[in-house]
Amino acid sequence: MSKRISVLGSTGSIGRQALDVIRTCGLEAAALTAGHNAKLLEEQVREFKPRLAVLLEESAAKDLRVRVADTGTKVASGVSGLVEAAELDCADTVLTAIVGIAGLRPTMAAIREGKRIALANKETLVCAGRLVMEEARDFGSKIVPVDSEHSALFQSLQAGRRCEVKRLILTCSGGPFYGKTQKDLESVTREDALKHPNWAMGAKITVDSATLMNKGLEFIEAMHLYEMPPEKISVVIHRESIIHSLVEYYDNAMIAQMGTPDMRLPIQYAFTWPNRTPGPATPLDLTACGPLTFGAPDLESFPSLALAMDAAKRGGNAGAVLNGANEAAVGLFLEGKIRFLDIPRLVERALERVAFVPDPSMTQVLQADQAAREEVLCISSQPF
Repeated sequence: MSKRISVLGSTGSIGRQALDVIRTCGLEAAALTAGHNAKLLEEQVREFKPRLAVLLEESAAKDLRVRVADTGTKVASGVSGLVEAAELDCADTVLTAIVGIAGLRPTMAAIREGKRIALANKETLVCAGRLVMEEARDFGSKIVPVDSEHSALFQSLQAGRRCEVKRLILTCSGGPFYGKTQKDLESVTREDALKHPNWAMGAKITVDSATLMNKGLEFIEAMHLYEMPPEKISVVIHRESIIHSLVEYYDNAMIAQMGTPDMRLPIQYAFTWPNRTPGPATPLDLTACGPLTFGAPDLESFPSLALAMDAAKRGGNAGAVLNGANEAAVGLFLEGKIRFLDIPRLVERALERVAFVPDPSMTQVLQADQAAREEVLCISSQPF
């Protein structure tokens, strides 16, 4: 069970909920990191008294140093500061809640220190899953997922042996546009895409949920986390977000993990595993949650999921290309520079144009990510 936690991304949605768990469960925050929000990070420093606080922007870090000069907290900045937080000797667990491939380097640093990784950064495994899992085995680092779906799989897999698993089933809310056709989706706006029906999340992951790319990234992540081939993983639409995912065993028994749509539960389990303790998560009232429904995803109207599944089957650097292109395209959409359906179109073009590498090194993973982003910016600057 974790006692002292470095929270990478403490001012984001996952980070703030993690601090609620730390507060309620009597744990310690060894380090807190953020991008540029010095004011909020100061509030967190004063409450949780971490050994280290990190801001990516040096100007924000200078501001924070002045703000917390009367505390015993050291302030660092930049990627080197993130790595320092990940490697901090007094921390036994590192929560990686940084969005995007930016979380890869500090995650690898923590793994090499043998720390428990409470993984909320799915891009780490999407881009470099083979390399990350090899490092975790070599350094004795345990990766415990924080995503609600992967936490559900992690918990349900404890009901049997890995060799007895017939299928992993990822549930998907369907996002705000469930049931819409491609024609309907041509006119949706940024504001429409940010209205998730069940979960409160950051802007990037909320758009990914609207395109179903989020589920595609989770599909690839599941392959690496649980060493499962793509043909043993499937996706089902479950609008209510009560069953968070299921494992089907060879005897045809299905084991599911259920709960309210409250991220504090999987965050807490990543900290306390293999123990369970009282915590802040909202309990599930079975008599009030209503009927539970299931359906197949519409891969024609939501091609991002199909692109991710194809990338999973292809392997190599395809995951890094997929993720880099998607991050760039979602950024353009949030800035109002492209339409909603342009996101999968740009990702597909990048997958076609960036050279495939079947067994990439870490350097080649990062090169594929950068090349995909450049392709998206190049294509989007012209009529397509």
